[in-house]
Amino acid sequence: MRIVIAGGHGKIAQLLERRLADAGHDPVGIVRNEDHVADLEAAGARAVVLDLESTDVDTLAGHLDGADAVVFAAGGGGGSGAERKLTLDRDGAVLLADAAERAGVSRYVMVSAMSTDDFDPDAAELPAEDDDAVFQVYLRAKSEADADLRGRDLDWTIVRPGGLTDDAGTGQVSVGRTVERGSVPRADVAEVIATALVEGTAVRTQFELVSGDLPISDALATIKY
Repeated sequence: MRIVIAGGHGKIAQLLERRLADAGHDPVGIVRNEDHVADLEAAGARAVVLDLESTDVDTLAGHLDGADAVVFAAGGGGGSGAERKLTLDRDGAVLLADAAERAGVSRYVMVSAMSTDDFDPDAAELPAEDDDAVFQVYLRAKSEADADLRGRDLDWTIVRPGGLTDDAGTGQVSVGRTVERGSVPRADVAEVIATALVEGTAVRTQFELVSGDLPISDALATIKY
């Protein structure tokens, strides 16, 4: 499978790229910074240098030609400010969906976040001048991106992990429409995405994800379509 990953230099993305490459697939990471190309190549991925905030749907769709799936794992990151939560976390995800439709790529996996729909609408407006307000804009951006994807005729999966850690993956998780708040290793998030893509599971589902006691394949099989 050829899988194009937006935000290809992120921690989850690089773990996913290595997992896919080791299994014989063809991961392609979209990065903004040319200095990150070597890191992707070390993870077994090919790199496309492209800024999602300044490109257009036709250009992005051209890079998706022949892809079997896309993954949105991009984000403004800490310290990026409220405006980039909207222009990248939300608008970048929407742009990738537009490009996927244009390129005829039906499979789309979104890396979202737990409890994004619980944002405070009064606080989640620009300008956002303190950390809590910026976080509310982030939740709003992810929530609106997820809603846009749910409304499309794509084979989408929306993964909403809890608190992310850099611990080694356990291969065991808990998933559900909502789950008790908790954390999950990034390695297990990457494994959930890889499993859903390779096994063709969790299509048209949205679920929260934390560490648990079910093997990943079994956990994904419990999600109701």
